[in-house]
Amino acid sequence: MNVHDSERLSGLLEEAGFVRAPEGTGEGEADIVVFNTCAVRENADNRLYGNLGRLAPMKARRPGMQIAVGGCLAQKDRDTIVKKAPWVDVVFGTHNIGSLPVLLERARVQEEAQVEIAESLEAFPSTLPTRRESAYAAWVSISVGCNNTCTFCIVPALRGKEKDRRPGDILAEVETLVAEGVTEITLLGQNVNAYGSDIGDREAFSKLLRACGKVEGLERVRFTSPHPRDFTDDVISAMAETENVMPQLHMPLQSGSDTVLKAMRRSYRQERYLGIIEKVRAAMPDAAISTDIIVGFPGETEEDFEQTLHVVREARFAQAFTFQYSKRPGTPAAEMDGQVPKAVVQERYERLVALQEEISWAENKKQVGRTLEVLVAEGEGRKDDATRRLSGRAADNRLVHFARPEEPVRPGDVVTVDITYAAPHHLLAEGPARGVRRTRAGDAWERRNASGEKKPAGVMLGLPTVGAPPSLPAAPAAGCGCD
Repeated sequence: MNVHDSERLSGLLEEAGFVRAPEGTGEGEADIVVFNTCAVRENADNRLYGNLGRLAPMKARRPGMQIAVGGCLAQKDRDTIVKKAPWVDVVFGTHNIGSLPVLLERARVQEEAQVEIAESLEAFPSTLPTRRESAYAAWVSISVGCNNTCTFCIVPALRGKEKDRRPGDILAEVETLVAEGVTEITLLGQNVNAYGSDIGDREAFSKLLRACGKVEGLERVRFTSPHPRDFTDDVISAMAETENVMPQLHMPLQSGSDTVLKAMRRSYRQERYLGIIEKVRAAMPDAAISTDIIVGFPGETEEDFEQTLHVVREARFAQAFTFQYSKRPGTPAAEMDGQVPKAVVQERYERLVALQEEISWAENKKQVGRTLEVLVAEGEGRKDDATRRLSGRAADNRLVHFARPEEPVRPGDVVTVDITYAAPHHLLAEGPARGVRRTRAGDAWERRNASGEKKPAGVMLGLPTVGAPPSLPAAPAAGCGCD
């Protein structure tokens, strides 16, 4: 969701007349640098102020340079950012990203920092211009905000209450994207499967999935991140019965202990969670399921942690995004008794990672010998040039590296391959491809590439480095599973 917001910030700047600095431009040479921040974990604060400090001498050498900070940390820290880094020109929050161009101009004219934090959503982000980083895969927001009150998470306080988009608006955006060549979409929401609570329809999310199944030319539909509380049988049926909804599910667990889940204010328990996994596997036997897990939540005992390991063994996750608990000021958990010592958290974390690595590898080995369709991606395989391979995602979102076919293959095309080897985090197809299907998505990538639009070189949003890699991530990058 943060990366998709960055695409909108890029679109706003380009509509306002700005252009990207050429690839390879140093960050100190850009006229404008924008940081779109996250507040889920403590290291986000440290990274922001470290990056701002690094830019200070660069800006001193170029007085016309502007620096803006937006997103969740800006919403949380407000005036603190300007106090700690007075060379910042603009601070804006999660509810008013559309104000960025105006605030930049105002800061330039008035020659003083502009801090504008809206307390409620000014316009649904999807109404803003978007500079999408991929020609073949796209994110589509269906809601913003969250009605949950998880004790470890500060996101609801920064993003606000859940606000749903009208189904017709969502489908219109999907159809427009498909007409432009996109073949894969990922539906986004802080609590994506709670969609409908704002419009009074408890089955709205399953209806939306089925409606996406009727969009001609849309080959792959994904969504992230759902909450076990709202994962109802009609959603499972819609996933299983809608051909273009992929057999993949990312569903945060956070803890396997009922005691810890209660302290986290997560409205499900171990039995309920494993029951959902069982139903999903019964309806979609080949589904790859991933999760988020927090280790060392306040009060977590060794027995509590063993319950988490038990769920991991039972669920057989294809992948787990594991995090050590990060205390966030302003959340109830930060004030709880029983903060777990760092050494204990580290030891438990290492045991969890070792167990999940073993399970991920065993689950991936089951893919050896299978024939898979892979959507060719850009930027997924860091060693592709050296190994003469290409990379992409299978239907279940597993990363696949495969031998480069003799015929030309573009990002967005689909290649059919036989899996010959499995590692914990990827699959390998070493033999020749069974077939290559050139797609409209590949055509769209080729058109964009021919027009001279290049992928940005970095990950910091700014005119030298806008947005994020164009291929969709396997799961959220945040420890709460909702941002």
